[in-house]
Amino acid sequence: MPTFSNPIADQVREVMQSAMDALRLPAHGYATPAAAADSPEADALRAEIVAAGRKLWERQYVDGNGGNISVRLGDQYVLCTPTMMSKRDLDARDICLANFEGNILAGSRARTSELLMHLEIYKATQQARAVVHCHPPYATAFAMTSSAPPVGLISEFEIFIGPVAVASYETPGTQAFAETVVPFAADHNAILLTNHGVVCWSDTVSHAEWLIEVLENYSKTCVIAQQIGRPLVRIPDGKIEEILALKRRLGFPDSRLKA
Repeated sequence: MPTFSNPIADQVREVMQSAMDALRLPAHGYATPAAAADSPEADALRAEIVAAGRKLWERQYVDGNGGNISVRLGDQYVLCTPTMMSKRDLDARDICLANFEGNILAGSRARTSELLMHLEIYKATQQARAVVHCHPPYATAFAMTSSAPPVGLISEFEIFIGPVAVASYETPGTQAFAETVVPFAADHNAILLTNHGVVCWSDTVSHAEWLIEVLENYSKTCVIAQQIGRPLVRIPDGKIEEILALKRRLGFPDSRLKA
């Protein structure tokens, strides 16, 4: 086991324990979409979506009706935020139930058009159980340059995210836009969407929202560090290898693990 500072080890243990505690998937499928929509699992996931939406709004990672959140419900369905609604004002009753073709099966509101992107991520990797898309300013600033923040600078970022992919621009809400993430989704849990924003996936809605926070704070810190006027000091390659070994054991995605 590589040696890390206690705060990092504690963070990793907390994430893994939360992941184990958050496994709410039923042992069997739901008989009908209505049964899925009315299940205790769906109620718990709706509450988690609402809480994450408010965090995004409070942190100013979304504005107007921007951003969207989804989560798998069993293996047949996803719950997702509706279109044209502020994430600050979400109520559990606003959350839609859809299938993996993007069809709404329960709920009174129209789904977000960007659910198509979420579905492509779910299809690309079974590890993805929840997806959050939003427009945090510093990470989106990198997306406006079609470039990712540098890697190898902060150990926590390396553990939880690592290299960030950059997807090419397409018109948001279209199938072409959704497909821009396909080449990256399996090996990256954070993707910058050129001229648009960011998308992160994880095992729970809360953890996907955490990754948004980690990416945005790291992007901001990189911008500040570059203004100091001194060279950035990178983590030694040997220590990066220790981090990658830890990520492999924990099952965290990282494109460098396939190198």
